[in-house]
Amino acid sequence: MPTTAPPMEASFSIIVMSIASSAAMSMGLSPNQDNKIELDKPLARFNIDLLTVLKEKTQNNLSDEEKSLLDHIVQDLQAKFIQLK
Repeated sequence: MPTTAPPMEASFSIIVMSIASSAAMSMGLSPNQDNKIELDKPLARFNIDLLTVLKEKTQNNLSDEEKSLLDHIVQDLQAKFIQLK
């Protein structure tokens, strides 16, 4: 009998990872829902900007772990975006 996965809990890290995943797909770093690699720089920039706004609006309201996660993801995505051709 197959086991069911436990229900996912909504959390700050899930929000961050969801937006970061969209940015990565838009930069062609991972396949999209159709298992295709596609480049959409404007959408990638938009998703990185969303994370930046989230970072600004949640300043002083995050745990150290949440702040570190968001800081690292934004820095990593920005660096990868700059390297796009």
